[in-house]
Amino acid sequence: MSDHSLPNEGAPGPAVVIVMGVSGSGKSTIGMLLAHSLHWEFEDADWFHPASNVDKMHKGIPLTDEDRRPWLAAVAAWIDKTRRAGGHGVIACSALKRRYRDVLIGGRADVGLVYLKGEEQLIARRIATRHEHFMPASLLHSQFEALEEPGPDENPLVVSVEPQPREIVAQILSALKKPATVTA
Repeated sequence: MSDHSLPNEGAPGPAVVIVMGVSGSGKSTIGMLLAHSLHWEFEDADWFHPASNVDKMHKGIPLTDEDRRPWLAAVAAWIDKTRRAGGHGVIACSALKRRYRDVLIGGRADVGLVYLKGEEQLIARRIATRHEHFMPASLLHSQFEALEEPGPDENPLVVSVEPQPREIVAQILSALKKPATVTA
């Protein structure tokens, strides 16, 4: 399933791809596989959270927009650093709200957006099998409540989380017009 394709017809491919979705949608797995397939750098936006945010999430306390401000600035700084260096990267980032994506993408025409879309029940089952992650399953519903799905004007590639990860990555590579060399 894909609603739009990356990049715009006739435009060069993105320098950075943001793989977004709620916790448990597969952002890190898909992001790592995609970066590996493209031979691009991979980062997980979770690594950019200040310790105070991680502590709140461990305690099951949802983050506020104020909590997210330094985190979004750090992710945006990584995106800009990658672009300035002439590099390419994939970053897994929830980017749940339009205003967050505006900080991360803004006027950056060379930053693409992949939205991993799935039903709450499916993702809840996947989260239940996860270990060693600071985001507890109890916060999943709050993520769906906060989620503002990307609109057509954001030119997202919308991909279902139902297929196997290598199939999802192959769909993304096809939309990016890259050969599918997914190994996982």
